[in-house]
Amino acid sequence: MPIYEYACRGCGRRFEELVFGQAPAPACPSCSAGDVERLLSTVSVGRAETTVAPCGACGDPGGPGSCARHSDN
Repeated sequence: MPIYEYACRGCGRRFEELVFGQAPAPACPSCSAGDVERLLSTVSVGRAETTVAPCGACGDPGGPGSCARHSDN
């Protein structure tokens, strides 16, 4: 169930509406006009961050095996 952004052609108000399936465009909540335009909305994409444990011997932040003094290589 996506949330769409609309603009009323009558009064100019912008609003968001939760739309179920192929439901018709909603009426404007300000003036009740049915002449609304669905707008293109931007998409927000998050970024997952990973946490690497530091070297257990010296605390090097690169993670286990990255520390030249304590790696197995």
